[in-house]
Amino acid sequence: MKVIVLGAGVVGTASAWYLRQAGHEVTVLERQPGPALETSFANGCQISVSHAEPWANPATLLKVLRSLGRQDAPLLFRPRGDPLQWRWCLQFVRECQPARVAANLSRIVAIADYSRRSLRALRAETGIEYDSLARGILHFYTDQQEFDRACRAAAAIRELGCPRVTIDADEVVRIEPALAAARARLVGGDFTASDESGDVYKFTSQLAAKGQAAGIRFRYNMTATRMLAEAGKVTGVEVIDGEGRHQALHTDTFVVALGSFSATLLAPLGVKLLVYPGKGYSATYPIISAAAAPTVSLTDDGHKLVLSRLGSRLRVAGTCELNGYSRALDTIRCEAVTRRVRELFPEACDYDRASYWAGLRPLTPSNVPYIGTTRYANLYLNTGHGTLGWTMACGSGRALADIVSGRRPEIELTSCGE
Repeated sequence: MKVIVLGAGVVGTASAWYLRQAGHEVTVLERQPGPALETSFANGCQISVSHAEPWANPATLLKVLRSLGRQDAPLLFRPRGDPLQWRWCLQFVRECQPARVAANLSRIVAIADYSRRSLRALRAETGIEYDSLARGILHFYTDQQEFDRACRAAAAIRELGCPRVTIDADEVVRIEPALAAARARLVGGDFTASDESGDVYKFTSQLAAKGQAAGIRFRYNMTATRMLAEAGKVTGVEVIDGEGRHQALHTDTFVVALGSFSATLLAPLGVKLLVYPGKGYSATYPIISAAAAPTVSLTDDGHKLVLSRLGSRLRVAGTCELNGYSRALDTIRCEAVTRRVRELFPEACDYDRASYWAGLRPLTPSNVPYIGTTRYANLYLNTGHGTLGWTMACGSGRALADIVSGRRPEIELTSCGE
């Protein structure tokens, strides 16, 4: 069948790839001039099954409340007169119940593990190179309470088959010697040898190029403004092209992979998604001392930061700000990221040449994405992956292609709901 995929981030591009592999005629519409130029452009670059614990849990809720009013808080909530924000927040609180946390964790780990396996198969098939490192991901802790909670979380994740091993501070430094300067502050960590990292922008750009060579049509500078529906089916999508011209495009099937903008596009159809933007920051630093910079991908849970080596660069990303759809950089939050990295690795990078960026992660209250069908027979979703878009992209794209093709995915997915 003929399929239009809305969005050329890593999730949309992966969806298009697997749909094409399944034999469909695929067109991708993207408002930017190329693939992966928004949320997939400069994120933390981790493929992290071990970091699958949902943000909706009692500890996070307490941390948000404690940080109210702090401009540089890792988790920052800015109340707005936006009904979607408040509906999202109310459901987030509900998802913090222990039974729901456990169920969400199980769903997230299943998707993330399947996705990592799918990525490895795709990489072997295509030969895509994207500064990938398969050296595991190391979580480290400088706060005893955070570490104690992480030990419990690691045990829960191990029960789901993810080999996240709790280690002491000395083992943390043995695995990543660049943390030796911070040894006095470390209280412990955990390590998942099977996790990976890599440049998501490079991956998505190369996958789009290979997809185009395989027959996928990418139409850039095309902004979707409205979905058209009639008699229980979506009949078309209205778009504005790069020259400001309006047109309606029609096809058999539609897949929405627009991240944080999925909810606003679909709301007029009565498809009510709880997807809200969580603005994350990243900083990319030139490495000036290879020996002083980390080579293992790291997660600093206390400050909600991840660090990944990308060749001669160090990418540091994280924090979360619930404050609408603006991607404007906040100097105080940028400086807070650099201050923390400089404390940990004082000789590693040229911190005066930081390249800052902000992206809007599409968060669901549960951290479980929408993958699959809607109330419209020919409208499908692949959105709401939050901080795990890169981790889940290949698996969710592959599963979505199975659903569109009338096949049962290899993993069990919860219903999308409305």
